[in-house]
Amino acid sequence: EQESQNSFLNIVGIVGPTFSREAHQVAAFAGAIGIPAVSYAATEPDLSHRQTYPAFYRTVPADNTLAMGLVKMFDRYNWTSCILIYQNDAFGVGGARVVSDTFANYGLTVRELLVYDLTTLRVRGNLQTTLMNSASRIVILWADITYVSRILHDALDANVLGPLFTWIMTSSAPLDSF
Repeated sequence: EQESQNSFLNIVGIVGPTFSREAHQVAAFAGAIGIPAVSYAATEPDLSHRQTYPAFYRTVPADNTLAMGLVKMFDRYNWTSCILIYQNDAFGVGGARVVSDTFANYGLTVRELLVYDLTTLRVRGNLQTTLMNSASRIVILWADITYVSRILHDALDANVLGPLFTWIMTSSAPLDSF
């Protein structure tokens, strides 16, 4: 037992986790034992509250920082609205909330909210009809790298990628599969 306590004392920090939903527990644990936790991928804005998570750090910006970057881009190009496609988990729902709230605060409109269902691996509803009938031609895709290619393939099949729409993605996608 003494040996395991000594090895515990040698831990100087925690790297990870990848997902925000896991980072809450890891950050609370790290704060309780007095070591830093550094995540390379957790983006949820609530993790930035220093009083709640004093030992949590990240190497990527929080979702609200990304949302402000989108606002600045919309302002730069005089865009006023978008269609937001998001995955139905904590990352996607949180991102959709942050983008919608930030856009509303700056007079921008999220015209359509489309859910990419992680169970069926499809956008709920009719992607083609929704996009073609929308007054907006800017699509923000708030999905992690695991699903971006699938969603883009669906959009390609629905003929809503080409010159009629501008797509902005929160994760990169290998374009060699198209």
